[in-house]
Amino acid sequence: MARTDTLKLGTFVYTFGFNPAAWRHPEADVQGANKIDHLLNVARISEAAKFDFMFLADSPAAAIGDADALARSPTKMNRFEPLSLISALSVLTEKLGFVATASTSYYEPYNIARIFASIDHLSGGRACWNVVTSDHDETGYNFGFEGLPPHAERYERGSEFVDVVFGLWDSFEPDALVLDKATGLYHDKDKLHTLNHKGKHFQVRGPLNIAASPQGRPVIAQAGGSEAGMELAARTAEVVFSLASNLERNKAFADNIKGRMAKYGRSTNDLKLMPGLVVNVGETKAEAQAKVDFLIDNLHPDVGRWMLGEFLEADLSGVALDQPFPLERLPAEPKGSKAMFEWLRDFIMEGHTVGELIRFYAEKSTGNGITGTPTEIADFMEEWFQAGAADGFILMLPTLPASLNDFVRLVLPELRRRGLFREEYEGKTLRENLGLSMPVNRYAAARDGGDIK
Repeated sequence: MARTDTLKLGTFVYTFGFNPAAWRHPEADVQGANKIDHLLNVARISEAAKFDFMFLADSPAAAIGDADALARSPTKMNRFEPLSLISALSVLTEKLGFVATASTSYYEPYNIARIFASIDHLSGGRACWNVVTSDHDETGYNFGFEGLPPHAERYERGSEFVDVVFGLWDSFEPDALVLDKATGLYHDKDKLHTLNHKGKHFQVRGPLNIAASPQGRPVIAQAGGSEAGMELAARTAEVVFSLASNLERNKAFADNIKGRMAKYGRSTNDLKLMPGLVVNVGETKAEAQAKVDFLIDNLHPDVGRWMLGEFLEADLSGVALDQPFPLERLPAEPKGSKAMFEWLRDFIMEGHTVGELIRFYAEKSTGNGITGTPTEIADFMEEWFQAGAADGFILMLPTLPASLNDFVRLVLPELRRRGLFREEYEGKTLRENLGLSMPVNRYAAARDGGDIK
């Protein structure tokens, strides 16, 4: 049976685009990382297109490693702190949602609860917290750690963290503010609640010192693919980010997470699975491929060598580009994607040079989502959507704003022609536009005879 809902779309934002060579694109504003104009332009293009949100990926640390390579790639080296950025962008836009990444490993629950509740008020209900536990050693060095705590410990802390934040967001019942000038009563004291949380990782009294947000609470996004990550997503997440490897694998991932939701009393309608999708579109297949080729040609060899070395956990800094890959540096098992590792291994075994391997990896890792005509890209998205492998997509556009403009000009009309994407926003809040239900305040529910959860 064909679906009656429509695709959800978000713009994934690294400053200049998803491709590490994007800053060298002719339309790139090389000053864009340090002024609001560039990212405000991306937000306004996304909003005019009626996208659901703009997704700010982030790590609170600069990358460390090969200094020569990092000096040529600004992806992690010069960017705004995302919560500050979305605070500014939210008051300069009207209906576009904003997703910002903040780690449970390096904040405290009270800070996160207060900051996101504030942004939700400032934006009129368009804030979303992308919950991460962090997965890079380089971040921990700035927060008193030698690397990262173990995965299980990070997720245990993260799970308790989210529970505390949810509790704090419920501090004020929705109708707690009386605001009666005549009697001098500002809020109903019986509708303001102290959390008094004492757990393994946190001790938080509360209450939060800001009223309930326009969405009841900000939307929650998450991307964890581990067992602990999927369980946390099933219990708490409303947008789940995945990597679009193939339809069957993503459908299994969607079914896995959504199949866990019932035990938490949640409807599968309240979780939108949105794979990240690299899109290169042209009016012809050749034009689309030319855009990929331009970026690969402008990827400096030092950057390519560093990217490949990061994936393979191999130091390639001294290896000549015209030499075969040194087999002694090829690991037995992959650090990341098994499919990507197998592609690389097979390519290496065919005797290709390091330079050829870098180009192969660059195309696979930064341009291999879908490259083609508007019809081909719309076909791809419709197939995934109708199969239940995706409720929408987070567009990992290679360059910003060029690739975003291309998608809006070429693909969006085709999606709308097929009835797959909205003509206008359904509501004013991100929660309304995503089709998510309003969360129930635990204390209001208890007042009505329910249980406090």
